[in-house]
Amino acid sequence: MAEELDRRILAELDVTGHVNSYDFATKLGVDHQLVVGAVKSLQSVGDVRRIHLRRFGSSFAASFQVIHVEQKRKERWETTGEGNEVAERGSHEAIVFHAVDRDRGTLQADLMKSSPNAKVGFSKAMSAGWIRLDKEATVHRKVESITDTVQELLKAIRDGRVGDATDAQLKDLKKRKLVSLVIIKSLDVTKGTNFSTSVQKLETDLTPEMLTAGNWKDKKFKEYNFDARGVLPASGHLHPLLKVRTEYRQIFLEMGFTEMPTNNFVESSFWNFDALFQPQQHPARDAHDTFFIKEPKCAHEFPMDYLERVKKVHSEGGYGSQGYKYDWKIEEAKKNILRTHTTAVSARMLYKLAQVFAEGKASLDLLHLTRLSLQDKFKPVKYFSIDRVFRNETLDATHLAEFHQIEGVVADYDLTLGDLIGVLHQFFSKLGIKKLRFKPAYNPYTEPSMEVFSYHEGLKKWVEVGNSGVFRPEMLRPMGLPDDVSVIAWGLSLERPTMIKYGIDNIRDLIGHKVNLQMVYDNPLCRLNKTTKT
Repeated sequence: MAEELDRRILAELDVTGHVNSYDFATKLGVDHQLVVGAVKSLQSVGDVRRIHLRRFGSSFAASFQVIHVEQKRKERWETTGEGNEVAERGSHEAIVFHAVDRDRGTLQADLMKSSPNAKVGFSKAMSAGWIRLDKEATVHRKVESITDTVQELLKAIRDGRVGDATDAQLKDLKKRKLVSLVIIKSLDVTKGTNFSTSVQKLETDLTPEMLTAGNWKDKKFKEYNFDARGVLPASGHLHPLLKVRTEYRQIFLEMGFTEMPTNNFVESSFWNFDALFQPQQHPARDAHDTFFIKEPKCAHEFPMDYLERVKKVHSEGGYGSQGYKYDWKIEEAKKNILRTHTTAVSARMLYKLAQVFAEGKASLDLLHLTRLSLQDKFKPVKYFSIDRVFRNETLDATHLAEFHQIEGVVADYDLTLGDLIGVLHQFFSKLGIKKLRFKPAYNPYTEPSMEVFSYHEGLKKWVEVGNSGVFRPEMLRPMGLPDDVSVIAWGLSLERPTMIKYGIDNIRDLIGHKVNLQMVYDNPLCRLNKTTKT
């Protein structure tokens, strides 16, 4: 097939003197890349000879090639799959218009069921002034007849008559994803200085068979190109998120934190919500905000004594709180979900910490040891985690249904809001963020709570970079932690700082099924952050 294409290209050149690879592929009805390959093969036939000018004592390189090749770039408008459908059936707005009863009108709810794209069609038909909506939610026609310009334009574009559409119309059709601008890269081929319709391919390798037979003397070999770049070795590439995640992890480790295990994406509502003193009627527990698991639908294993204490603090109060005063249901707590935050992991770790303390306390009580010894049994801890969480978000340039949460937790005796602010300053300073502000906020499981803002030098404004707070007694005391042990915590996104660091303005280009893998390859191995001396 390749040799036949070579001969046909040369024959066409001999007659016309010019061949375009894309037009030639269309004419033959073959894949364009096959023609491109044949052209490249012919282009390699010939040589570059060095001409010596003895009179002037100099030399220059001259090309003696069979063909001369230039790369061409052409743009063309094409109808998309949806555009072809509209060209056949009519535009969405025209379909909606024709679905409206001429005399009595049609209820808007019924009209929305008339076609899969009725919502778009209704909006476009309203904008065009074809229909109107009365107070009873009934849609009526405002004109007797319409001209479906969109359908006519798409038919013209499909038939190659792009000139029938103005630039504004093409822009609107592209915005509606009915047409797309296709860039065609092709090769223009003309006769070379050593053109011939029958060419002998140059050998690229000296083989053992040639040496044995001795016919290498009659072969013509292609000259070595010592300036050619070698084939890039296969290698892996680190995603920007992994690079920034490694940076955050290193900061936590430098500060003496221990990483929490976060391998369970599925959590029960008990650990995700109830253990955090989040009421069962909270909007975050609605299906519009949380992904509920269909199978297995419920969890069954809980620390029952702890569960009873959580139930009591929700429904009756305790530890200085009056609770929420509602009928707490275990059926709600059993529901399995995709975790909405890694704070559920923090709750599990703090509960385990409380169990270790309780075991130590029991043994100390038997020995009748002092309060000082009991304090020695509680070991202050610093935990962190970086992992994925899931929320039923509306997808846009800054929101996805899954993202990463970075969380830091410190448990120690008599921690205050001042300790939290100090740790936050230390943490963010290691990130290169010096200017911080704190704003009071509300979280169901922290009191007091603070949103953390940093001054963005590029945007010239303060932007939110995280949330923080001191865990409430209603969350900690049912676990069994000592009364004078406080827990401070903070969290922030991994995606937002990564987008800022790498200049990415759409989160869907960073993570998800539409991510551009070329972006991963093109990103630098490391970044050098610009700093100024003070």
